[in-house]
Amino acid sequence: MTAKVTLSFSDETIEEARRFAKREGLSLSAWMDRAAREKALREVFNAHAAAVGRAGLDLESAAIADAHEVAMVDDVLFGGRPRAA
Repeated sequence: MTAKVTLSFSDETIEEARRFAKREGLSLSAWMDRAAREKALREVFNAHAAAVGRAGLDLESAAIADAHEVAMVDDVLFGGRPRAA
């Protein structure tokens, strides 16, 4: 479902948006919809990242440790050979 709304943009902003929409083969409405959705998702992601940081969680280090552990298990199980997909 879509909603029609009236928005105001600076001349510079709307011209850039039109140029990007045309370059990507999208209507101005579709391009603006996608841009707004991407911005909203970035805001959610940034808020989540900030909450993780405040909680003192180090997810990057945990992910690196997990990858290292998987590599060690693979080495033991497959002797350095790539495992079948």
